[in-house]
Amino acid sequence: MTPPTSTWRILTTIIYRKPRDSKIFGSVEFDVTEVEQFITEQRKQGLKITLTHIFLLAFARGVAQVAPEINSYVRRGRIIQRKSVDVSLSVLVGEQMTSVKVGNVEKLSLRELSEHLQIEIQKARKRVNEKGSGTKDLITKIPWPFRQWVFDFIRWLSIDWGVPLPFLGVSPESFGSFVLTNLGSIGLDVGYTALAPYSNVAMVLSQGKVSWKPAVVNGQVVPRRMITMSAALDHRVVDAAQAGKLFRWVVGELRGINQHHPNT
Repeated sequence: MTPPTSTWRILTTIIYRKPRDSKIFGSVEFDVTEVEQFITEQRKQGLKITLTHIFLLAFARGVAQVAPEINSYVRRGRIIQRKSVDVSLSVLVGEQMTSVKVGNVEKLSLRELSEHLQIEIQKARKRVNEKGSGTKDLITKIPWPFRQWVFDFIRWLSIDWGVPLPFLGVSPESFGSFVLTNLGSIGLDVGYTALAPYSNVAMVLSQGKVSWKPAVVNGQVVPRRMITMSAALDHRVVDAAQAGKLFRWVVGELRGINQHHPNT
């Protein structure tokens, strides 16, 4: 349980407001029986991957190929299209939640993604252990109500106007194209995470817990390994149609993963 006086709990009082913005929420259940077998085979060959690697890569390629609208954001009243698919993965370092970003994910192989994530997670752990929360700690030390004003000013400059603030480690591209978080690691089957106002992303994906469920395969009811992927989307830049197209594309990719996976 997060202490009520933790850095994160203090920050939530200034980050989030009462729900008022237009958002889209949706989820799709995936059969990952063969995908898990594929992962087991790859791990025996020395490739350290999990379902998170598979979904991160699949959704990044899907955004690039069939749903580029998701890879955009609003700046000064205009829709800005990103040039590459950069993805932030939420990771737990000790008792602190942080994120690591991988650039040009759509061009990576599974091996390249695995190696890159290992390096970035090690860097994140070192950063947290040596420096703490950095900008987060600085903001929480500002007394109320000045804390809210400072945060709103930083968000206005970096998100609304697109002004990077490198001395604070803040820019319009801080979190990349979308965020993926693994809620299954804390025991949740399904969940819808917030579109954080400071993240500047149009989609946050939530990976649920894998469990055995009955499913119909070739006309017969059989036990299968199932997982639910959920999405929260910014309705200003994306409609449900693009989300549906993306999820259908990923379903197709996972169906064929055990037969052939390019660039593994």
